[in-house]
Amino acid sequence: MMKQLTIIISILLVLGCKTNEKRIYAEKDIKIIPKPQMIKINPGVFEFNENTKFFITNDIPNEPVYVLKNNFKTVAGWDLKVTEKQPKKNYVAFTVDKTNQPEAYELKVDNDRIEIKASSPSGFSYAIETIHQLLPSEIESKTKLENRTWEIPNIEIKDGPRFKWRGLMLDISRHFFDKDYIKQVIDGLAMHKMNVLHLHLVDDQGWRIEIKKYPKLTEVGGWRVDQENLHWNARLPVKAEDKGTYGGFLTQEELKEIVKYAQSRNVEIIPEIEMPAHVSSAIAAYPHLSCKENPIGVPSGGVWPITDIYCAGKESTFTFLEDVLVEVMEIFPSKYIHIGGDEATKTNWEKCQHCQKRIAEEGLQNEEELQSYFIKRMEKFINSHEKKLIGWDEILEGGLAPDATVMSWRGVKGGLEATAQGHDVVMTPNSHCYFDYYQGPQNEEPLAIGGYLPLSKVYQFDPIVDSMTTEEANHVLGGQANLWSEYIPTKEHSQYMIYPRLAALSEAVWSAKNQKDWDDFSNRITSMFQRYEYLGINYAKSSYLIRPEIETNLEKKSVSLTLQNEYTNADIRYVLNDSRLEDTPIKYKHPIVVTQTTIVKASMFKENKPIGKVFRDTIVFHKGVANNVVYTIPYSDRYTGTGKSTLVNTLRGTKNFQDGQWQAWLKDDMEVIIDLKKGDTINQVIVGSMENQGPGIYFPIAIEVFTGIDGKDFKKVGEVKRPYADNATIELKDFKVNVEKHTARFIKVKIANLKENPKGGDTWLFIDEILIN
Repeated sequence: MMKQLTIIISILLVLGCKTNEKRIYAEKDIKIIPKPQMIKINPGVFEFNENTKFFITNDIPNEPVYVLKNNFKTVAGWDLKVTEKQPKKNYVAFTVDKTNQPEAYELKVDNDRIEIKASSPSGFSYAIETIHQLLPSEIESKTKLENRTWEIPNIEIKDGPRFKWRGLMLDISRHFFDKDYIKQVIDGLAMHKMNVLHLHLVDDQGWRIEIKKYPKLTEVGGWRVDQENLHWNARLPVKAEDKGTYGGFLTQEELKEIVKYAQSRNVEIIPEIEMPAHVSSAIAAYPHLSCKENPIGVPSGGVWPITDIYCAGKESTFTFLEDVLVEVMEIFPSKYIHIGGDEATKTNWEKCQHCQKRIAEEGLQNEEELQSYFIKRMEKFINSHEKKLIGWDEILEGGLAPDATVMSWRGVKGGLEATAQGHDVVMTPNSHCYFDYYQGPQNEEPLAIGGYLPLSKVYQFDPIVDSMTTEEANHVLGGQANLWSEYIPTKEHSQYMIYPRLAALSEAVWSAKNQKDWDDFSNRITSMFQRYEYLGINYAKSSYLIRPEIETNLEKKSVSLTLQNEYTNADIRYVLNDSRLEDTPIKYKHPIVVTQTTIVKASMFKENKPIGKVFRDTIVFHKGVANNVVYTIPYSDRYTGTGKSTLVNTLRGTKNFQDGQWQAWLKDDMEVIIDLKKGDTINQVIVGSMENQGPGIYFPIAIEVFTGIDGKDFKKVGEVKRPYADNATIELKDFKVNVEKHTARFIKVKIANLKENPKGGDTWLFIDEILIN
């Protein structure tokens, strides 16, 4: 009897412990992105188990259910049942409620049931995504996990999007991405409650969509000469007869499969077929489409200016485009057809007899109005198939087509102009929405096109401009990020540029403006990082990176170093010289002041461990610091550094040539004289330089060092020479000129500019520091 009593007491203790272990949820534990409109947390939890059922009737779409059902099958091994008969408890119920807006949903969680109300498949899908984010991040695991509790708090949520267009543009022309990766991107969009994938299918460097009536578009236009080893803007011109081996395309069947998959995830695919420019790939396939009709090759890299464009004077051009669009519209059920319309250099139109005849016959004023004629004509054709034309903001030039929608990318000006004219607009300004820009310190990031767009700045994006009237604001459909792929050759790199900035954008276009709070978002984004980990997404940790600010006090010959990253009150710790971050780091509170050569290592810490990449910098004090510099050959007024002290202020430039630390000489050589104020021993001079061949920045080809005592007579004491070499990367290099040890006061440094650009154009010489040892 005593033994039985002991067993009973043990069971009760176990049950009591289990009850006590139930987690109590607070608002800080709810880390949903994008943030819902309304959240109310109630006591208790709902726990999924192998007996949980999905209660669903015939008028409810199945797709949202199976996303979560498949997750549990993977992580728990459960085959959860779907039933049309309402269970008494332990179920998820789906109810159609037509009072909800199309993409809105209501979610109510109690101890024994979850109720979802929505009026559309997208509403149900977004509710499921919210449940995903209420569950532990391990729900995203691709392998079975043992001994996990799958619970969510009792909660009430009412939610819906602020904007109806929440998109991402994926450029698969400059670098080709296949069907499987595009599906992965669609999954990412659905996860963040985004609903538009804009596919950039055509550009100068590749035609990526099968058009059965014009097979050469993919046979010729889909392939280019492989110059992936060179910088995008340093690739050599190609000829029509050169065989292309890099590229690919999507068949119509593959695209239909992608469209069907996107529909199941409530994502609309908008196809973009460029015109009248960005079409060298089409002209390479069919030269008669251009004004000159000269055979050309598909470019391997950057093209500027873009002069090989469709001829606007020939009827055959419009016949071709209409044929292409007919096949495109058969594949994509989207309401919109994107026609590009940007960056057309019209010099060939100015000399083309067909284009000039068209201008005269149509009573047009100039080539800008000819482009407007072109766009308006294509709009009529698109409208005749019950579709709407959308294009980049250049379609405003010469007069906007009557029913066109504008994507405003050159800032917000195009959006303001279009809405003032009563046109719908999608805001996608490069300042906040260009995901091909760097998102962290350039020295620490993979190669990008330029610019700087950190996570926090994406979060600041608002599609509505303050100066808009209410009527104009009503024409703003929403916002979109653009990922141009000139510098993005792999899916891993593509993911790195998309995530986590997509999370910041999703909240910018979904959540109410008064709900946005960067510190609150910062707390929630870490949960999303964990989900990315389980999903195998190569997301960027750039927001953790230390962003230093350095100031030099020339009078005191000291340097003040400020350490920060994107997060408010981040736990940043540092060590100096040979100390290790893993041992006894110093908590950063105030700027670090150093007066001698010092190594600084720093990182953001979480749970007393460094996270992200460790910042490391060596501040070098040398004999030239804070001394007078005389410029025999002046630097360019476009890149002035910090002024005349730039070369002796200890501040080093980054791979971002616009960071304000570089002085530059265009075509000219460089010559400076540094006065040490008194004689000192010299045995080495180091020159810091940069090479970025895309925009024409080249390493010096020769450096000569001269020294003297009186500033008049100089003796050459050393030199280095470096021949030109192709370089596809952005590179920083210190050129060391060793000299025989001697005493000198004046140091003259002559640096030779390459002058003749092997690829055409100007040559720049960039210098950030001259170190004298």
